[in-house]
Amino acid sequence: MKDKTNSVEPGRRGFFKTVAIGGAAAAATVATTLVGQRTTAPGTVSADDSTQAGYRETAHIRHYYRTTQV
Repeated sequence: MKDKTNSVEPGRRGFFKTVAIGGAAAAATVATTLVGQRTTAPGTVSADDSTQAGYRETAHIRHYYRTTQV
């Protein structure tokens, strides 16, 4: 007579263990890459960006974006 407590195949156990470890590793990777990112929204100008040339979100541009929203 077979013991039903060990009816799960070792391959299946290994698979689920690997999935759990992989998920934890992926979560840790995402958490470490998010640390230190800019806190300002893209397209906005902060106080230290005032001397840089490039895209500036002005009142005119914000109005245009509001009118194009669906």
